[in-house]
Amino acid sequence: MATRQNRGIPSISEAEWRVIQVIWSQHPITANEVVRRLARRHDWSPRTIKTMLNRLVRKGALTYEAEGKRYIYSPAVSRDECIRAESQSFLHRVFEGAAGPMLVHFVKNARLSDEDVATLRKILDGKRED
Repeated sequence: MATRQNRGIPSISEAEWRVIQVIWSQHPITANEVVRRLARRHDWSPRTIKTMLNRLVRKGALTYEAEGKRYIYSPAVSRDECIRAESQSFLHRVFEGAAGPMLVHFVKNARLSDEDVATLRKILDGKRED
């Protein structure tokens, strides 16, 4: 199992993100409920979803309790921790760790509302004071 660790945060594949997002939105949650929710949105078999749940447990992203034949899952890592780790990985992989060029790229290429622009200005003004 190849996982990139960032302060104990496992690397999560795109498909695994979809699974763990269900668990972040409501936990604890049974495997069957995770399957039911994902089956509505994706063409995945219950077996595929349960395989991803097991991978996330092995990676340390989820914990579970067995109640008879039911497995009940909870997140072992927070959404914010995972987003931070993935963002850092992306920053280093694509922009060689340089945040400025990354931000410029996204601001130039994103559709931003007036509210988004105001928020960005406020954040950048705060950076001047640091």
